[in-house]
Amino acid sequence: MSGEPWDDLAALGWAHDRPADRRSGSERRTVLPQRLETDAEAVERDLLKLVLTIIELIRQLMEKQALRRVDEGDLTDEQVEGLGNGLMHLERAMEDLKERYGLTTEDLNIDLGPLGTLLPE
Repeated sequence: MSGEPWDDLAALGWAHDRPADRRSGSERRTVLPQRLETDAEAVERDLLKLVLTIIELIRQLMEKQALRRVDEGDLTDEQVEGLGNGLMHLERAMEDLKERYGLTTEDLNIDLGPLGTLLPE
């Protein structure tokens, strides 16, 4: 790579803003704006979707772990009841939040491209 930081970025294919006196006509590239214009409501909704997706993933993992422990007989009857009640409350809270913000479980199921979707079906 070269000695100038913007030359290194150019070699990697990044748009850059070199000083005008050092730029030739063939090297001019489109410069990205310093700030992205975003809709505050869209950002808030996307952040909420991400947080709820993480919570839903953890909830589903906890549920699977709890079922495994119940099947193995590792828990007392009181522990099974407490675990069941806790999971029901968490699921109800998730449903309330999804309803409040107009989201569905499908909205939370992030597509990971070739890996498939995040949440198990």
